[in-house]
Amino acid sequence: MTLPTKVRLVEVAPRDGLQNEKGEVPTAIKVELIERLADAGLPSVEATAFVSPKWVPQMADHAEVLERIRRKPGVSYPVLTPNLKGFEAARAAGATEVAVFAAASEAFSRRNINCSIAESFERFRPVLEAAARHGIRVRGYISCVAGCPYEGEVRPEKVAEVAAALYDMGCYEISLGDTIGVGTPGKIQRVIEACARRVPIERLAGHYHDTYGQALANIYASMEMGVSTFDASVAGLGGCPYAKGATGNVATEDVVYMLDGLGIETGVALAKLVEIGQWICRAIGRESASRAGRALAAKCAA
Repeated sequence: MTLPTKVRLVEVAPRDGLQNEKGEVPTAIKVELIERLADAGLPSVEATAFVSPKWVPQMADHAEVLERIRRKPGVSYPVLTPNLKGFEAARAAGATEVAVFAAASEAFSRRNINCSIAESFERFRPVLEAAARHGIRVRGYISCVAGCPYEGEVRPEKVAEVAAALYDMGCYEISLGDTIGVGTPGKIQRVIEACARRVPIERLAGHYHDTYGQALANIYASMEMGVSTFDASVAGLGGCPYAKGATGNVATEDVVYMLDGLGIETGVALAKLVEIGQWICRAIGRESASRAGRALAAKCAA
């Protein structure tokens, strides 16, 4: 199959990337990160999560972040809202797009959000209904599409069931998350094939962690299947809590470098991304996990 001519990237660093940082990240840094990413040409920047500060302390300033950001026309700023309470708080803070989070693994669902997959759907249903009433778009995430830290293998058909349920509930897009990064191109293509029987291929997105160094290969394999939306995190922010010392999200710089090399349009300025990656890593005191970002920064410094 021919590759897409254009790919849409969803930047997840401000939420998925920062939520596990142990040191508190100042609100002003989060706001600047979101604004700089939008200015670099990213069409969608996941801003924060309206979750209990008890469970995710790093996202305690969610309302302030969403209220303070300078919104760029044409850019969406989705926020995670796991239940109706979170949705109402997000709406009050000016959210125009939200996201809900399901799992393809029963064990992961119970450990991560303390309920079964079926129960999670019942939590999401009121969110989707309220969102429809208020004209707010909802994106659906599925975790553990290629494997689970507790159950091991996850059947593609199970992923497709969850994807179909979210799509039928009203999610405009379903992001397939390889949460522990165990997916390989063949496995990811089998997952996409199963999901595409239940959900239009243009409504599927890829969210691949780079734990085993397979994320770029998995993105390429997904494009071969017709997927043209991918999640990524600048500087590869966001660890993988289920694989000690492993990297988490694929770095946006690495994805854009590959897509630029393939002549695939993203609208994202790689040089700006590299600058942002270096800046945020200095701000939070960590090394960039982006290979392209480190190489290009070193080249500029030479």
